[in-house]
Amino acid sequence: MDFKKRLIRYKPGVSVRTHLFLAALIWSLVGFFLLTNGFILISLNDQLWYGVLGLLLGIAKTFFILDRVARKNVKRIKEFEEKVCIGSVYSWQTWILVAAMIGLGRYLRTTVLPGEIIGLIYTAVGCALMLASRLMWRELKRTP
Repeated sequence: MDFKKRLIRYKPGVSVRTHLFLAALIWSLVGFFLLTNGFILISLNDQLWYGVLGLLLGIAKTFFILDRVARKNVKRIKEFEEKVCIGSVYSWQTWILVAAMIGLGRYLRTTVLPGEIIGLIYTAVGCALMLASRLMWRELKRTP
């Protein structure tokens, strides 16, 4: 058996439903993690109004930015044939953006920014991810 056939044979291909589930789960879990850590950072400094502001910014980010991104990703996934590689849950550009966001988040923790500001950012991004993931969960529910 040649190399290409072996690769195809062992390719971790999954269904469209699995891709939708994974996309929604990742956004929900990362959103929850960021939201939780954001509120912890904010509460350590007794500045809960930063949390409220973070939630409001997150809601705005959802409706002005992330809903569009989620719809685009759902559309892309729905166009897949069955058994597409599990890593295709996001486009390669999105994977690069994910890596950049992880790096930026880690960098923020090393800056001199006050904890409540970092918490506000984490809260806003976490809230936005969790809210926008609803579109993927909804599409998963509709997909046979």
